Amino acid sequence: MSGRLLRRGMLNAAALLAGTVAARAHAQRSDVQPPERAGAGAPAWPAPGQPIRVVVPFAPGGTTDLVARLIAAGMQERLGGTPVLVENRPGAGATLGSQFVASSPADGTTLVMSNVASHAIGPALYANVRYDPVRDFTHIALVVSNPSVWVANPRSGLHSLADVVRRARSGRGLDIATSGAGSSNHLLVVRFTQLAGVELNHVPYRGAGPAMTDVIAGVVPLMSDSLPSASAHIRQGSVRAIAMSSAERHPGFPEVPTFREQGFDLVSGSWFGLSGPAGLPATAVERLARAVGATLAAPEVRARLIETGGTPGDMTPEAYAEFVRDEHARWAALVRASGATAE
Repeated sequence: MSGRLLRRGMLNAAALLAGTVAARAHAQRSDVQPPERAGAGAPAWPAPGQPIRVVVPFAPGGTTDLVARLIAAGMQERLGGTPVLVENRPGAGATLGSQFVASSPADGTTLVMSNVASHAIGPALYANVRYDPVRDFTHIALVVSNPSVWVANPRSGLHSLADVVRRARSGRGLDIATSGAGSSNHLLVVRFTQLAGVELNHVPYRGAGPAMTDVIAGVVPLMSDSLPSASAHIRQGSVRAIAMSSAERHPGFPEVPTFREQGFDLVSGSWFGLSGPAGLPATAVERLARAVGATLAAPEVRARLIETGGTPGDMTPEAYAEFVRDEHARWAALVRASGATAE
C-alpha cells in the first residue's frame, strides 16, 4: 500500500495505535501583562518591536496552520501588541521546520507548533532527524487535541467504510491522501488496511491544505485528515465525511458515524502545542504560557476550537514537557519493535 514510504513493519507499530490525548490539566493562567523587566539589570522580554515567529512545520491550510493562526492572534493581543507571525516550513513529516526551531537562538522569538508528527512519530521514523524532541526543546503549552476524519469527494461514490472496502477489493485500486507519511492520519490508514484486509494507495502531501484541494477537485477520491482542518469543508458540502476516529460520535458532527460503529475498532487522534528551542529564559516561558492560556480561555477562541472539532488544552509547561516525553517514548518503542523506518 505505502511501501515506497514505510516498510511493512509499520503495520505492527500502527496496530498499537489507540487513544486520544488524555486530560492532564493543571490550572494556570491569568491575563498577561504588557512587557516587563525580569529583574534588576535584565532586558525586557520581548524587546520592544521585536516580533515572535511561530513556525508551522506543515503547508498552509491544515489543522496545525489553522490553530497556529488562531493562537497567534490571541497571543499578540495578550503580549501587549508584540507581533506574533506565523511562518510555514513544511517537509519530512514536520521534522524540517522543527529542526529549524531547535537550531534557532533560545531567546523566545522563534517557536514551533509541536505536534504528534514532529515530536512523537517523526523522530522515530526518520533516520536523519537531527534533534531530540525532548532534550532540544522547551515545551510551553498544549494547545488542542482532536480526532481524525475520513472525507470523500461527493462524486466519488464513497459513502461509508463498506464502500471503501468494496472499492479497494474491486481491482480498480483506491487512492487515499494524507498530510504526509508518518502522520497520525497516515497511521490510521495503515491500521485500517490491516483490520479490513485490503490495500489502499497512500498519497502523501506536504500538508493537509494541498491534499484537501485535490480531494475537492476529484484528483484523489478520499482523505484521512484531522477534524479541524476538514470541518469547514464538511459543513460546506465540498467533501463528504464518512468516518470519525473518536470513541463516540462527535457532538459537532453527530451525523458522522465512528469507525467502531462501522465495524473497525479504531480510536485515534492528534495533538498540537507550542514549543521553543532548549534553554528558553524562564521569563519568556512563563509569559508565553500565560499568553496561550489566556487565549485558550477566551470564550470566542474556545468556541472556535470546539466548533471545528478540537478540545482546547490546559497544561503547564512542566505538564506539557512530560506529555511530549511520554508520547515520544511510546512511539519510539513501537517503531523500534516493528523495525519501521521512513524511506
